[in-house]
Amino acid sequence: MHLIGGTRAEAVKLAPVVEAIRARSRMGCLMVASGEQELVFDQALEVFAMRPDIRLPVEPRGSRPELLGSLTRLLDEHFARRRPAAVVVQGDSTTALAGALAAFWRGIRVVHLEAGLRTHDLRAPFPEEANRRLIARLSSLHLAPTAGAAANLQAEGIGGPGVLVVGNTVVDALTRVAGRPVSYHDPRLAAVEWRARSGQTRLALVTVHRIESLGAPLTRIMNALRTLLERYQDVEIVLPIHPNDAARKQLMTGLFGVERVHFTAPLPYDEFCQLLATARLVLSDSGGVQEEAPTFGVPVLVLRDLTERMEALETGDSRLVGSDPQVIVDLAARILDEPAERGGAAANPFGDGYAAPRVEHGIAWLLGLEKLPPTPASAVRYTPSERVWRQPAART
Repeated sequence: MHLIGGTRAEAVKLAPVVEAIRARSRMGCLMVASGEQELVFDQALEVFAMRPDIRLPVEPRGSRPELLGSLTRLLDEHFARRRPAAVVVQGDSTTALAGALAAFWRGIRVVHLEAGLRTHDLRAPFPEEANRRLIARLSSLHLAPTAGAAANLQAEGIGGPGVLVVGNTVVDALTRVAGRPVSYHDPRLAAVEWRARSGQTRLALVTVHRIESLGAPLTRIMNALRTLLERYQDVEIVLPIHPNDAARKQLMTGLFGVERVHFTAPLPYDEFCQLLATARLVLSDSGGVQEEAPTFGVPVLVLRDLTERMEALETGDSRLVGSDPQVIVDLAARILDEPAERGGAAANPFGDGYAAPRVEHGIAWLLGLEKLPPTPASAVRYTPSERVWRQPAART
């Protein structure tokens, strides 16, 4: 079996699956790196002491259609040489779409990890919403992270035994690295963490990179960040810069020289998790952060108009704020003005940390190595968060 990945998120979410497969030793597996985001993909895998088994000789620069064309050709050639029993693709990246297409064309069964996420708007996120819908039509096994994701597939006419609710493997990854001693590559971050943990400052972790966030929306978001820093002199912002060149240029230009904003290179996963655990709040358009933050009880302001991760909204772990500066500032202020209550590890609506063994079991069932599919993760109850904050009243 081959697992295809090329982005940071894919590395983080596939690594626990590789561990689970190799621990049971009843299926062979190879990690195939597409090269879509080679630096951050390798960086994320290193945290789990992994390296790709195979690298595709792709040149990731150029347009998205060029990348898709190159990847599908290389993967088709690869599958012709080394035909796996199944191909696992994760999420909704260009790599995932290329892997599903190439495997389907070769008559190889496609396993879709993190299946069923939907915003029901093909333009948001773009092009990920279209990618995951296309992958769904090509897949033999749909590994949905939540019951809600499985329901989305059912509504599209994709159901039956090929849809399994297994949880999200990002929670497995998080439990692997949470609490580990961290040595920051950037010494500024050690100082930021120390100040936040000692109560001298409060940390706001910010990530923004999506295509729909660029331009005017990102300008509004940066205006909101400046307002927060002016209002709260004890707040520091850590802002890892995504490989997206357009986002990097706009952020660096718009926030250049602003005090208490710390730009960083893409962070190793363990360093990012350490900062996430330390943060007072998160502002992000990332999907993965919405899944990770509930474990640490850190509220997330989702810098998007739509989200496919409704479970965090339902539990109160996150709020949709879009790019309206007033809404962002009002909700952030509400969080910052309340006493911080941080207990032990919180229940996470996206998983219990045992998704990867269910994934391994589900793939084994698909290949005839198990008689029954795994017990659904939806049978494991989670307690909705008590951290529910209300949307500010609409301005008139």
